[in-house]
Amino acid sequence: MGNQGKEEQNYSRQPFLLAVNDVLQYLQTNTESGLTSAKVQEYAQKYGENKLEGDGGVAWYKILSKQATNAMILVLVLAMALSYGVEDFIEGGVITAVIVLNISIGFYQELQAEKKMDALRSLSAPSADVVRDGNQMTIPSRAVMPGDIVSIKTGDTVPADLRLFDVMNLECDEAILTGEALPVTKEVEAAEREDLGLGDRLNIAYSSSTVTKGRGRGVVVYTGGIAESMQQKRRKPGRSMSAKKYGPMQPVKGGALRTIDSVGKFLGLTEGTPLQTKLSKLAYTLFGCALLLAIIVFGVNRFNVTNEVAIYAISTGIAIIPESLIAVLTITMVVGMTQMRKRKVVVRQLSALEALGGVTNICSDKTGTLTQGKMVTRKVWIPGIGVFSIENSSNASDPTEGTITLGKSKTRKEIEAEKFARQEELDQKRSAVGISFDVPEEKMNKDMIRTEQPAAHKDVIDDSEMMPELQAFLESAALCNLATVRQVHEEGTSKWKTTGDPTEIALQVFAHRFQHGKDGLEKEHGWKQMMEYPFDSAIKRMSVVYRSPRYTENIIFTKGAVERIIDLCTSVGHGDHKSEMTDETKEIILEQMDMLAEQGLRVLAIARKSTPEEIKEHSTIDRAEIEKDLCLLGLAGLYDPPRLETKGAIQACTTAGIQVSMLTGDHPSTAAAIAREVGIIPKNMSSLPADVAAAIVKPATEFDKMTDAEIDALPTLPLVVARCSPETKVRMIEALHRRRKYAAMTGDGVNDSPSLKLADVGIAMGLNGSDVAKSASDIVLTDDNFASIVNAVEEGRRMFDNIQKFVLHLLTSNVGEVILLICGLGFQDPSGFSVFPLSPLQILWINMLTSSFPAFGLGKEKAARDIMERPPHDNKKGIFTWELITDMLVYGTIMGVCCLGTFVFIVYGPGPDGLGIDCNKRYSESCTIVFRARAAVFAELTWMILISAWEFKSMRRSLFKLDPHSTKPTQFIYDIWSNQFLFWSVVVGGLSVFPAVYIPGLNTSVFKHMGITWEWATAIISVIVFVSGMETWKLVKRATAWFKEEETEGMKAKRGVRGLSLRQGFFTLARSFTKSRSEARSENDEKSRNVSHTVPEPVVLRPLKEEV
Repeated sequence: MGNQGKEEQNYSRQPFLLAVNDVLQYLQTNTESGLTSAKVQEYAQKYGENKLEGDGGVAWYKILSKQATNAMILVLVLAMALSYGVEDFIEGGVITAVIVLNISIGFYQELQAEKKMDALRSLSAPSADVVRDGNQMTIPSRAVMPGDIVSIKTGDTVPADLRLFDVMNLECDEAILTGEALPVTKEVEAAEREDLGLGDRLNIAYSSSTVTKGRGRGVVVYTGGIAESMQQKRRKPGRSMSAKKYGPMQPVKGGALRTIDSVGKFLGLTEGTPLQTKLSKLAYTLFGCALLLAIIVFGVNRFNVTNEVAIYAISTGIAIIPESLIAVLTITMVVGMTQMRKRKVVVRQLSALEALGGVTNICSDKTGTLTQGKMVTRKVWIPGIGVFSIENSSNASDPTEGTITLGKSKTRKEIEAEKFARQEELDQKRSAVGISFDVPEEKMNKDMIRTEQPAAHKDVIDDSEMMPELQAFLESAALCNLATVRQVHEEGTSKWKTTGDPTEIALQVFAHRFQHGKDGLEKEHGWKQMMEYPFDSAIKRMSVVYRSPRYTENIIFTKGAVERIIDLCTSVGHGDHKSEMTDETKEIILEQMDMLAEQGLRVLAIARKSTPEEIKEHSTIDRAEIEKDLCLLGLAGLYDPPRLETKGAIQACTTAGIQVSMLTGDHPSTAAAIAREVGIIPKNMSSLPADVAAAIVKPATEFDKMTDAEIDALPTLPLVVARCSPETKVRMIEALHRRRKYAAMTGDGVNDSPSLKLADVGIAMGLNGSDVAKSASDIVLTDDNFASIVNAVEEGRRMFDNIQKFVLHLLTSNVGEVILLICGLGFQDPSGFSVFPLSPLQILWINMLTSSFPAFGLGKEKAARDIMERPPHDNKKGIFTWELITDMLVYGTIMGVCCLGTFVFIVYGPGPDGLGIDCNKRYSESCTIVFRARAAVFAELTWMILISAWEFKSMRRSLFKLDPHSTKPTQFIYDIWSNQFLFWSVVVGGLSVFPAVYIPGLNTSVFKHMGITWEWATAIISVIVFVSGMETWKLVKRATAWFKEEETEGMKAKRGVRGLSLRQGFFTLARSFTKSRSEARSENDEKSRNVSHTVPEPVVLRPLKEEV
């Protein structure tokens, strides 16, 4: 299992036969601290990367064949053949050089692009949790070395072959290796027999297998193992060649379909992104048009195909093909991927780049995406004892920070009475000065939260104080937990470090406040884990089985959603406060849960029970039997503050016509509280129609029971779905699709794979997401931040805009050239042959050199100022909107007519007339006027195409007023200078006209034109007319609102238009701490103009100090 010609990992015996200590000693590592940095560097040199030889390489010959067979090249090959056929060796040689140059440049560009895309995709490849130098870290799987200590859990892809030394219910799917359909249960004991097959080596977890259950730790013994490339690719339906299975005609049908697939793949018609295949189809359509135009040329000349007629046909064929289109598209996509990476988004599927700009709905998780994912246990309710509160703690990892207080637990009636008394007190104070007004409900509730348990009714608890009820709660919270909390000393300072799920970290830190952390309980008090039932999103709970010297029976600890746990409990409390679970007790517990949830706290139930039954690892006892007859020990309220930038990101979504939904596993009240804080739902539901208010927050239990017809009948789909399961996410996506919405869905768990695949854009979490979720997604967020999704949408829109711009730029010039040449068929010399206004090599020069570089520049164009103020584009229509098609025809017609007018004016205007004789083939005295006219048209067309690139910076706004709010006299210069690649492409391209016109030999022999004098004036005037025509057409579109997009609800809110629509992010005012680029630019422009906003200056929504 060597790698890249490096050394293999050799052992005295196979690792599955060796004891763990022998393996650790051989690799010079240990289970606690892992490899040292020095060892990592040594092994990197010795063994190389963790990948197969050739794995991930780009097949250069496929790229080369793709470049040589696209429609653009085929037209040039036909033109080359015709040129050699009519013995025009100069033209044939130049076209040959152009073909070789085009293929070479395209091959180099695409090869580099593929390599760059591979590098970017590798960022979202499976990762590994390893221990190095005593620190837990996440690294790419390719960086794993022999001797690394790796932790694996459900949903992970095993990064390398591991010799396991710690497992808990660990099962792995090894079908990729053994073909075995069922997962394999793993163990740690060394095997005794050497002749065991791969599937029977139970202490080895194999590279690229998937963890289906449980968790484990192991030491890497081999790298460069099984790769995804070894998995068999699934064929499309109907491609089988088996006559035995599908009948005697199946080999014929299957062979025909496979042939069609191969041809389609070769031509780029069946593989690639939707946009790539659409442009490939466009290319071949234009290839057909080129043949049709050639037939028209032959027909006008009565099919008397002489050398001159053939050359004219070559010109028309070349004119209609945008030779650089595919190359520009490839480079633009690579630039888009690179920009995405800078904005914390890794693109796994290129199709996502196109799809992001059309997203209409984003379904997002709450924890870690909309919120910070740094949970703190703020309140703990223990029956019969009261409510423990953590105050003045700002570090979620530090159990020594903050103050612990114990207060009396209150019923809702008691709180309502205090609320009424406070209202009376305020009214009396105001009446003394003659003031009378109502305190808003929200303000009163917030005040009640602050004064819920005043200092007079609280006792400050010392860490050393312990009561039996609290001890039982802490043992359960700490042991039914996979998180770790440890204190480390770095650079002379002491720091607290945590690993694990934020929810479990919060509970573990709370237990550490009382010196009851998991590590201490296991090492100092003898608790030993026997069995684990991992958290299941379907039943929303987790359980573990422990044994302790203090007890003769096994103890089962359980934590999870309150509604799920409470139904499994037959008793509540501990010690002297233990009582039977009655309906009345349930109501008290649920009331406490609701009051905690209404404060925005995530509420978990903690329970336990003892059992005399013997339960060992891999026990076959039904989970339902284990998790019944529990005793509820208390409730934990965890606070996860929203990210500061979330509010602004949601407001940006609304401005961009995107609706945000929160799909979370939290309690409905917790979810609603956070949703209000970030602006997903209004704080005052009474402002909405009753049916809408009833629909926007729903628990999954209610949503899942609804039929599709009932869901479709809702006035709006829920904006908050609480207690959400993976199946709920799937139903939400299906409901959005039935409403013809284009949805993005976030996910991080193993069970999120179906919804990620079903969504139009699947978004996985890079920090906390499972490998299964990442592999099912289209893009991966490297920071798990909702604001990064908005950045991705903005970047997707920018790329879509730019593709439209350069496609319009390239096709407009093609339309102008075709109009010029088709009309030019009427210019016939005395011999009866048509004289072309532009020669084939002039067209090639314009298409390849003049058009290509500005098109590349348009692909690099920055996002428009209003890019996030428009509704999403229609992905079904794609880039070829009616506006683009109309613009192409209008601008192309103006361009063609102007060039035609210049040619006619010079040939038939002042001075001698005449089209000369044989002017398509060579220069003679009789061709002077035609050659001069061609030179003028060549210069004019070049300048028109170049200047049109600047015009296409905006499809509606004037080139001279790209920023409609700016009053700077130099704004035009700033706008064209902002894209320097485009600027210099236009300037250098414009200056290149002069050597092409005046260099002797090159002008008359190659381009078939000659130096000009007064004709420059006609070219310049025509360019001015062309620019005026473009500006006039833009003015008409603005004045008549043709092709204008509908204004989004967010823009209406920004302009102060009143309405009852769901304007997310505008329900309450909050400052955005991170802005999209377009917002930042607009804000800077606004500041420079000192224009007042219609929306008041936002204020910050922060949690209370003690809530941080």
